[in-house]
Amino acid sequence: MDDDALRAAIAGHLWFHTIELRPGVVTPGRKTPEIMAVEEELFLGPLPLAGMSVLDIGAWNGGFTIAALRRGAARVLATDSYTWDHPHFRGRETFDLACAAAGVAPEARRLDPMDLPAELEPFDLVLFLGVFYHLRNPVPVMDALGRLARHACIVETHQDALEEVRPAMVFYPWAELAGDATNWWGPNPPLMTALLLQAGFTRIRYRAHPINGPARGIYAAFKPEAPDALLAGYGEGWAVLA
Repeated sequence: MDDDALRAAIAGHLWFHTIELRPGVVTPGRKTPEIMAVEEELFLGPLPLAGMSVLDIGAWNGGFTIAALRRGAARVLATDSYTWDHPHFRGRETFDLACAAAGVAPEARRLDPMDLPAELEPFDLVLFLGVFYHLRNPVPVMDALGRLARHACIVETHQDALEEVRPAMVFYPWAELAGDATNWWGPNPPLMTALLLQAGFTRIRYRAHPINGPARGIYAAFKPEAPDALLAGYGEGWAVLA
């Protein structure tokens, strides 16, 4: 479709990711262009993505799926369930529209994170962005990440209990966090570190979100067999947790 028709199609949907689909054609996401640019660089920029396989869990509109392919990933499988099935978000429709307009062709599979690993083969890189705290029982999913990540996993999550030095997380039984009843947990960095280590990752880099602050944490976790070159981009600004 031409640009005007694409803009009309975009206007008929709700968007969380701001994505430039074509020059001058941008989705009006709740996540601002500034945040998207910063997060793309932090999630994907340090890694040599060329030729890698990527699993994007909780892909929603596909902002980071598209970014991974544009950065040279050889294969990307996007998965989601809640936002893709939700009649208000209509996330699978937005994902398909965005990918077609951007001229990329990722694989896509409707998959609840609680069903992982769901007979999936390992991927070089697993993206687990903004998903952890939406899961009422996230610990088995963290174990599944260890089985699905051949080399590395990037986790981004809301955080809480930051003053606690022991591994801990806060439970939100109702809608205490941002008025959203799907927000269940606020983990702290010691807890996330412990879960990643127990899942089989041995080298962990961490930083607080540069815009949202320590209420959002970003973890880059690597398996023992991951090439050292994968960690070369994690220098200034990244703390070594393991």
